[in-house]
Amino acid sequence: MKSPVERQPLPWTYAARVTRVFDGDTLWVKPLAGGRYRKLRLDGVDAPEICQSGGPAARAALTALVLDQVVTVRVRAFDDYGRALAQVSAGGDDMAAALVRSGHAWSARWRRSLGPYAAEELQARAERKGVFVVDSAETPREFRRRHGPCPMP
Repeated sequence: MKSPVERQPLPWTYAARVTRVFDGDTLWVKPLAGGRYRKLRLDGVDAPEICQSGGPAARAALTALVLDQVVTVRVRAFDDYGRALAQVSAGGDDMAAALVRSGHAWSARWRRSLGPYAAEELQARAERKGVFVVDSAETPREFRRRHGPCPMP
């Protein structure tokens, strides 16, 4: 059975304060209108795993952008872990786009699509920022396939 949050009509937008950054693409927010804390995954990106090279830097980058800030959350769907897949913006800036532009995340790919942030990734690669400082940077998907999930902290 779906939770009341998961039964909201999608897309669903609300204002919230970021209370915790777990890694480069996962964070916790507290809705300004009240209610329970919510775990979100940034939609359209894949940041390095926290135990992967670039993982701590990705978390630090997202933390610097949003921790304790009021953000706008636009939920598109829920993943298999119950996290809302959301576009998160602060001051009108899309945080996922900012992470990819700075080289701290990849544009999420599926099938033949290069994902919604392909242009930002191309720019970060050209400027050799973040994980793209080397041409052979391992994507999080490939890292998880080879090493499994990171141990719990």
